[in-house]
Amino acid sequence: MSAPAPSPLATVVAAPDRAPARQGEVLTDAALAFIAALHRRFTPRRDELLARRAERRAEIARTGTLDFLPQTAAVREDPDWRVAPAPAALNDRRVEITGPTDRKMTINALNSGARVWLADFEDASSPTWENVIGGQLNLIDAYERRIDFTSEQGKPYALKPADELATVVMRPRGWHLDERHLTVDGRPVPGALVDFGLYFFHNARRLIDLGKGPYFYLPKTESHLEARLWNDVFVFAQDHLGIPRGSVRATVLIETITAAYEMEEILYELREHASGLNAGRWDYLFSIVKNFRDGGAKFVLPDRNAVTMTAPFMRAYTELLVRTCHKRGAHAIGGMAAFIPSRKDPEVNEVAFRKVKADKDREAHDGFDGSWVAHPDLVPVARASFDAVLGERPHQKDRLREDVHVEAGELIAVDSLEAKPTYEGLRNAVQVGTRYIEAWLRGLGAVAIFNLMEDAATAEISRSQIWQWINAGVVLDNGRKATAGLVREVAAEELAAVRAELGPDAFAAGRWEEAHDLLLKVALDEDYADFLTLPAYELLG
Repeated sequence: MSAPAPSPLATVVAAPDRAPARQGEVLTDAALAFIAALHRRFTPRRDELLARRAERRAEIARTGTLDFLPQTAAVREDPDWRVAPAPAALNDRRVEITGPTDRKMTINALNSGARVWLADFEDASSPTWENVIGGQLNLIDAYERRIDFTSEQGKPYALKPADELATVVMRPRGWHLDERHLTVDGRPVPGALVDFGLYFFHNARRLIDLGKGPYFYLPKTESHLEARLWNDVFVFAQDHLGIPRGSVRATVLIETITAAYEMEEILYELREHASGLNAGRWDYLFSIVKNFRDGGAKFVLPDRNAVTMTAPFMRAYTELLVRTCHKRGAHAIGGMAAFIPSRKDPEVNEVAFRKVKADKDREAHDGFDGSWVAHPDLVPVARASFDAVLGERPHQKDRLREDVHVEAGELIAVDSLEAKPTYEGLRNAVQVGTRYIEAWLRGLGAVAIFNLMEDAATAEISRSQIWQWINAGVVLDNGRKATAGLVREVAAEELAAVRAELGPDAFAAGRWEEAHDLLLKVALDEDYADFLTLPAYELLG
């Protein structure tokens, strides 16, 4: 007896009694069939590319270095090719706000005065099924202008007129994450294809009618072959749904050290759909630690907050990004200003504004065409920095930065830093890692911690630095050696401090013990987990 034919639809695994409200509006039969088509066509290649990541990491461990690819030299040396011209809605990107797609943030981000909102299903979003489905619904409702929100205090939120709203650039999850609530032929669908597929299926035509999309940010890309996969996804999706080819525009986050050596190749692979590159600074540091974690003292990073964008190896990265983008007609978008203002504390407010202004002034003068902020109050600060350089011009792609010449070794010259790991840096890594993971397990992906807006990249670099310092035998500034025992001691103190701060009832209502245990697991296990979100996802409800 032959086996039954596979269903043409993706299968919804979520229990009906726990289905998010209005789930059926998102998971229509036609949408599920589209997800299934994407999965069957592209997941095998995704799997091959994930295996290639592991092979490349093994090669880095063996050689202790990276270089520009000799086999793609012709792409870099060809002076003639350019990416597709920017559509009108993405021509001026001087300020972009980032954040998750909950209902309040959707309204606030669209109303913020930023030119672009990065609507985030990735690092700023905890991928609970409720967040995955709810985020899709909130974007659909926003485009249909039927979204509103009333806070617990009774404050109403509603959209401004259409011509005052930010352009949405949606960020799906990275290739490494699966979505267990949707399966095809018995396998979970990659979260990237779920997020992209549902958004594209429901919104591509209405976004074209609005003149604002469909546009995407592509996270965690590690090679030009992964960019080629995305390009093939775009071509298939457009053809499959009868959307004009070239409607999609994609901005790639250069947030892995391997991608930094393939910037031109990444733009080349996506050139029909490319919009620009972004300097994703926190994930970039995480990627350096991850790839060179066993490279010895020369690759040991100091405290996270001691690695500024003026560090020589970070300057090499950002200046190469601007030069690469402008050489190929693409936008260069600066990194996150994680400082967040306080409407209750003038001193915190002043510090945040001063640091963000310095960061954005530097980016604008370096040739970036725009940059990110994490809070609506910072939009005018960043805009002023870029207005001062751009004036009425939409960008500064004419600044080709031909003065920039970056050698391969400069991108990984971590030992050019004078700062060293400190005990307070270790304590901060434990504190921030624990507090972020606890919030993530409760479904919150963007969290204010110690006056900084933190996302999953924060927790990744925190636990990775702990792992690196222990395995490199680092001696901290107070004379104590970084060991697993010291980390457990600090983690226990932090847990006790949180319990005292919150009180026993509020502490028990959180997920603090689980967060503590998970941080220690991903920071101390000899077998380094590629992403902490992989074991963390198993703990999500």
